[in-house]
Amino acid sequence: MDEVKVVVAHSERATLRVGDVFLKVDADEARIDVEVEAMALAPVPTPEVLWRRPPVLAIAAVPGTALGRLGEPSTASPAAWAAAGAAIRKLHDAPLPPWTGRRRRDPDELAAELDGECELLVTNGVLPADLVTRNRQVAEAALRSWTPAFTHGDLQIDHVFVDGDEVTGIIDWSEAGRGDALFDLATLTLGHEECLGDVIAGYGTDVELDVIRAWWSSRSLLGVRWLVEHGFDAFAPGCEVDVLRSRM
Repeated sequence: MDEVKVVVAHSERATLRVGDVFLKVDADEARIDVEVEAMALAPVPTPEVLWRRPPVLAIAAVPGTALGRLGEPSTASPAAWAAAGAAIRKLHDAPLPPWTGRRRRDPDELAAELDGECELLVTNGVLPADLVTRNRQVAEAALRSWTPAFTHGDLQIDHVFVDGDEVTGIIDWSEAGRGDALFDLATLTLGHEECLGDVIAGYGTDVELDVIRAWWSSRSLLGVRWLVEHGFDAFAPGCEVDVLRSRM
């Protein structure tokens, strides 16, 4: 029997790997619904769904290796990063999915959430006030109206797999829906600012760099406390706290 490896586990969901099969266990059945439908609609390489028995979804491993890991230097080539940008552009140009998506859509809602989280970060002594204040200022550029696109919603660097300079699969679609295209680009390049130019080259259109930077700050501010509370190290070199420090 193949060894069972815990890929990620916290109070909301867990992912196990057994050989070339991933078992995703999610208490929220709606997230699995979104994941299955998004993978069927997305015009990019996605994992094969093997079977589904709520609350478990079994999917096949995709070939290749992850584009990189947060907190580690990426060994992927500039061409691979550009290929990722091209794949994301193909997704964003696709017809909108029929559901709205789980990510925040209203600028006022996001502003209120950011303000509340910033207050907690300072009050609870998680981060120094000057670091929080500066990044809240940077995050302001993300608080604007935008044209909805078919977005992945959680396009972390280790969710994109490549083989050489070719994208072989994009995984973890539970947050997919109608969203801000620049949020996807920012999530992919979080902690890998040096690769943004290659991604944009593959994406094939000008983007608002101040909005990308704003999403780096916003995602990090909103993520630090959750990560700490769920046993992840947001303070590790190259991770969310370092992203915030880079804006000082």
